Amino acid sequence: MQPNDLIAPGQVWLVGAGPGDPDLLTRKAERLIAAADVVFHDALVGPGVIDLIPPGVERVSVGKRSGRHSKAQGSINDLLLAAARAGRRVVRLKGGDPSVFGRSAEEIAHLAEAGVAVRICPGVTTASAAAASGHASLTLRGVARGLTLVTAHLKAGEPLRLDWEALARPGGTLGIYMGRAAAGEIGRCLIAAGRDPETPVMVAVNVSLPNERLIRGKLSALAFLVRTISDDDPTLLLIGEAVAGTHAPADLAAHVGLHA
Repeated sequence: MQPNDLIAPGQVWLVGAGPGDPDLLTRKAERLIAAADVVFHDALVGPGVIDLIPPGVERVSVGKRSGRHSKAQGSINDLLLAAARAGRRVVRLKGGDPSVFGRSAEEIAHLAEAGVAVRICPGVTTASAAAASGHASLTLRGVARGLTLVTAHLKAGEPLRLDWEALARPGGTLGIYMGRAAAGEIGRCLIAAGRDPETPVMVAVNVSLPNERLIRGKLSALAFLVRTISDDDPTLLLIGEAVAGTHAPADLAAHVGLHA
């Protein structure tokens, strides 16, 4: 099969770019990027992944970094539709996995209503990559029987409305995407809803990239743990006993900050 045979003219693929490291791309994702006529990519797609777009393939940044979108979602939908109607092979490259807080459902619905064929290539979501970097597990037999993923990204001025009682229940791991700005509120609300203040926390910054940082501590110190993180640094909060990383190798200590 030739690379271009993967994508039919006028077809759109939503492709997961993973957390940033190009080595964490799936083989299919790399082949789809090579087969595209045009790639629409988010700001959070790693630079090493962007470098895989072949010369001559049009690349269009559509932004979508927390708090600052270069293009509104409706405009992105229209760009994808216009490219497909022009008979181009279209890749929509999204950080992580398209199905995890990637607004893929909106793009699929817009394209499907116009009769455009859409397919999806999954990617490694940041929570999985962060756990691997921290030598931790997202689930743990007898300790963490489930995993809950939520987003703390809000429209300007919108209050953070989550089911805190459900999220505070023990026996599971909580992953909060885009949680840096609301970290203090998240910690206070979880503790007020009954979560143990001593619950282990891992704050993962720039996951899988050369400037990755992992900061460990406890829930009561969550606001303190994020104090040095820039607004521009993608941040994931992992909360729960399974992410304590008690069996991490000694050489990980230089990579992970520990705070009481």
